[in-house]
Amino acid sequence: MFDNENKPKGIKRIYLASLNSTRAFKWLLKNESAFRQELLLFVLCIPLTFYFDVSPFERTMLILSIVFIMFTEVINTAIEAVVDRISLDIHPLSGLAKDLGSAAVLISIVIASCIWTVILFS
Repeated sequence: MFDNENKPKGIKRIYLASLNSTRAFKWLLKNESAFRQELLLFVLCIPLTFYFDVSPFERTMLILSIVFIMFTEVINTAIEAVVDRISLDIHPLSGLAKDLGSAAVLISIVIASCIWTVILFS
C-alpha cells in the first residue's frame, strides 16, 4: 500500500523534515499574529529568567512553559488549517474543532501562568 522503498532515510530524511519545519515557521511568522506575540514573549522571558534568583531547573521550567504555549499555538493553527482545507462552509463541528484548539492555547497559558506564579512567588 505504501511505497517505503522510495522514502528518504537517515540524515536525508532529517534534513528534508527540517526544511518542512523551517517552511512552517516562516509561514507562522508571516501569517499568525498570535505566534509572533508568543515568540516575542519567549524572547523577552529568556533574559528575564536570569534576573530572578531561581535554580537552573526552575529557569528551565519558566522557559519551557512559554515554549509550551508556542507549541500549542502551532497545533491550534494546524487544526484551523485542516478545518479550512476541508471546507470554508460554516458547520458546528468545524467551529467546535477551532474552539477546542483555542481552548488548548488558553489552557497552556493558564499552565504557564501557574508555573511562573509558583516559581516566582513561593
